[in-house]
Amino acid sequence: MTDVEDIISTFDLLGDWEERYAYLVEVGERLAPMPDEHKVEANRVKGCMSQVWVKAYSEPQDPDRIAFCGDCDTAIIKGVLALLVDLFSGKTVQEIAVVDPDDLFRRLGLHEHLSPSRHFGIYAIVELMKQQVAELALDTSQVA
Repeated sequence: MTDVEDIISTFDLLGDWEERYAYLVEVGERLAPMPDEHKVEANRVKGCMSQVWVKAYSEPQDPDRIAFCGDCDTAIIKGVLALLVDLFSGKTVQEIAVVDPDDLFRRLGLHEHLSPSRHFGIYAIVELMKQQVAELALDTSQVA
């Protein structure tokens, strides 16, 4: 399970923005493939110029923990998506609710190097992830 401090520590080891950009691209390349059956409209991030899909699901071995899969057609946003998938996966609904992506992006310096449209798209990814988590929590509470 990755936390904000792990991500920040890794970025702090990198030098300039070019190294961080290359690292984000590399992280995106390591993102596990998203099954095609999950690339549906309900999982597509609206408001993002890139084609981005993300899906939340309960972990089979621990249904109280959430996991994510995702995909994107642009390298840099796919890297950010991979960071978010790592950050949110393996956490409970309550743990996800308190994650502050603004703090993460500020501390990584992403706000200084990404265009406003990319910022908007990244926040749209986070919003969809949190919406899906809330829907999973609601479905779980209705079953219990």
